[in-house]
Amino acid sequence: MTLLPYLESDRVEAGCDEVGRGCLCGPVVAAAVILPPDYANELINDSKKLTKSNRQALVEEIKANAVAWSIAEASVEEIDQINILNASFLAMSRSILALAITPDHLLIDGNRFKSEISIPFDCIIKGDGKYASIAAASILAKEYRDELMVEYDRRYPGYGWSSNAGYPTKAHRYGIEKLGATPIHRKSFRLLPDQLEISF
Repeated sequence: MTLLPYLESDRVEAGCDEVGRGCLCGPVVAAAVILPPDYANELINDSKKLTKSNRQALVEEIKANAVAWSIAEASVEEIDQINILNASFLAMSRSILALAITPDHLLIDGNRFKSEISIPFDCIIKGDGKYASIAAASILAKEYRDELMVEYDRRYPGYGWSSNAGYPTKAHRYGIEKLGATPIHRKSFRLLPDQLEISF
């Protein structure tokens, strides 16, 4: 099924999505994508519903065909300072501002968005399964962050990040129990279910 190309025709819409909110470590990453109004690709879908090989192929496809695209982060330090929700909004705002073209309207995945950007927006629940531009943003953000966590896994082995991307799996929590927390763990998060004290 091909996703919808736009919410409204005759305007430049940017889809925006983030990834990594539920992780115990690493930045939250957002992407923004403006697709041509006549662009259609039935393979583009919610990144969580795609295989890694499909996502990797689609990254190049999206970058080659998009009118504009960008990827941005909010750091672990920012997450701990302003909380994960606000850090998600910050990463999304940064990705929108980094676009080479200023869109007329934003399609934001989820049920809320807060930003100082003056561009009007619509929040769309499960938008990455409805609109191609949001799905494209979810694919770029997820692949970028997954690759980043593979790099971090080389630097801090023992947590399984190359496979769990920092989400709270058994392997990740076992690593925290045995090795302690790393500098990229989110101090404001509950890293272990029975957490009393973890050394940073």
